Amino acid sequence: MADIKDKLKQLKKEREARSKSQQIKGTWEEINKEEELSVKEKLQRLIDLTGEEKKSKPQTPPFEPLEREPIKFLENPYPLDVRYGKITISAGLDIKGDILSCLSKENAFEDLDLSTALFIDLETTGLSGGSGVIPFLVGMGYYRDDRFYVAQYFLGELAEEERMIQELGRFFSEMNFQSVVTYNGKSFDIPILETRFILSRQPFLLGELPHLDFLYSARSLWRHKYENCRLCHLAREVVEADRSEDIPSAEIPWMYFQYLNTGNFELIEPILYHNQEDILSLLGVVIVGSLIFSEKGEKGFVDAMDLYGAAKIMENVGDIEKAVQYYRRALNGKLSDEISLLAKKKLSYYFKKKQDWKKALLLWKEIASLNVTSINQLFSFRELAMYLEHKEKKYEEAKKIAEEGFVLSLNLSSSYEKDFAHRLERLKRKIKEQKEKKQGTR
Repeated sequence: MADIKDKLKQLKKEREARSKSQQIKGTWEEINKEEELSVKEKLQRLIDLTGEEKKSKPQTPPFEPLEREPIKFLENPYPLDVRYGKITISAGLDIKGDILSCLSKENAFEDLDLSTALFIDLETTGLSGGSGVIPFLVGMGYYRDDRFYVAQYFLGELAEEERMIQELGRFFSEMNFQSVVTYNGKSFDIPILETRFILSRQPFLLGELPHLDFLYSARSLWRHKYENCRLCHLAREVVEADRSEDIPSAEIPWMYFQYLNTGNFELIEPILYHNQEDILSLLGVVIVGSLIFSEKGEKGFVDAMDLYGAAKIMENVGDIEKAVQYYRRALNGKLSDEISLLAKKKLSYYFKKKQDWKKALLLWKEIASLNVTSINQLFSFRELAMYLEHKEKKYEEAKKIAEEGFVLSLNLSSSYEKDFAHRLERLKRKIKEQKEKKQGTR
């Protein structure tokens, strides 16, 4: 019933608008016949007759910006027994240097832990980087005095940037941080901050410290498991933190510029919250990622897909033996079909390198028999054909395998297609030569 009333009201408005328009048009045609009047006089006559003169807008006093602090420093301490999602903040202090070294691919972390680390995340006037981008909010997290602190330097006036940089420099020096932890900080946060220090002619102490950019570790650990590796998404999925995407990152620079124009600090408060959540989320994903490599993690919430990610981390740092252990353990759990295939592929190459042909052959045959259509399956046909051709000299069997691989590759991979075609030609020649040789010996 409400919808019908609304439609009737709308129709009535449209009818009145058409009637008014026709009235104005007719009046104008009559006035326009009076040649002695100027255009201005005709328009004024139209206004007088139709009542269409625009009401003047009320005059508003000019806006006076609110008084604001040029630089604001905020600090929030969290007791170590506080939980963030499914982790306890104190768990970060249990992470050993060898794990941090694997995650960062920096040996300097071997003798360090997170008790002296600085977690850092910037909010800036732009998202593309470059010398024109200014970090107006520097968020920091660190362990001190049985607390985890989230501290923030906020730049309320752009003209005070150099002073904020000086204060940050003193802060870094006094706190004597021994390492840096970021999320995409190697490409974004640290280069931007270093540029601002250089422009302010200040030494940048953080640039000399070991740096764990956890974005790269996160991709190895979870890219195969989750739809994306954005920090906010992993905080929900991995840490199980009750966090929503409060402010789209693209809107933060605009909100800051609005604040500069108006002085309304309410525009900044959600950015401060967003930044603080980023610091806590970073701590959370580092803790969960590290627990995958520890006994505590295995007893709690590590699954086969996580173990596959751990194997990739170990492979990245060159520890193949440990990578193999994680791949084998992952295969004992529940993996997706594609990830299971990839794990078996990795293991088969390891056994091939060790010349453990029995185990390698078992995996190649298993992968080749899978009822899937995947480019990652093609290698098994190639490896089997190579082994039968070069190791056992069984050319007929090798040809049969190569033919299966060729048919499978037709819609999947041109490089494999060419490889199998070339291999088949060679095998045909070898089979012919082998037959001729046998006939010649009779």
